[in-house]
Amino acid sequence: MRRIIIICEGQTEKEFCIKTLSPYFANKGIFIQSPLIKKSMGGIVKWSELKKQILLHLRSDVTAYVTTFIDYYGVYSKYNFPNWNAAEAEPNKARRMEILEAGMSNGIEDALKYRFIPYMQLHEFEGLLFNNIDVFFEQIPEDELVGVDELVTTFRHFDNPEMINNSRETSPSKRLQRIIRGYDKVVYGNIIAEAIGLEKIRLKSPRFNEWLEKMEQL
Repeated sequence: MRRIIIICEGQTEKEFCIKTLSPYFANKGIFIQSPLIKKSMGGIVKWSELKKQILLHLRSDVTAYVTTFIDYYGVYSKYNFPNWNAAEAEPNKARRMEILEAGMSNGIEDALKYRFIPYMQLHEFEGLLFNNIDVFFEQIPEDELVGVDELVTTFRHFDNPEMINNSRETSPSKRLQRIIRGYDKVVYGNIIAEAIGLEKIRLKSPRFNEWLEKMEQL
């Protein structure tokens, strides 16, 4: 059985890996492990620290593949990710992620990087949840779904949920905090994700789908 280690930025991503990705890939003969970023135990860190963990996993098991599941939202120049300036100068956001991921790949020594699949979620994991508006009405109690107008507006403006922007007020997670009273990232994130289903998430989120395809094709 092939093994893929998905380094997760936080508990929300880790739970998604455990509950959604792991069963899916197990059916394909691929075993998923989902450790948190060690340095922070949840939360983005400088590239130098993340690189240490990537190399540790690659060197500890020469048969395992390693990938990352981190959000572009919250990554700033101070974290010193490779190709940062070139990426920020690129107006196309999908291409911006490709530039950052290429820099991450090139930061790993040649003898190991063929087993490394860099991935940065555009803009953050919570964007994937804006996939099917009916799921919100089915899964969230009426008295907790307090931001219906914003929910409807968000779906109207974004066909591709990955493109929901990443400013301090308009990022997917900030929208969800306003839409759902008492929003808990881990609990609600996985309730909504499971209700949507992985196949539907993939259909509306092309970069996320491409990442899964890379892992499927190993």
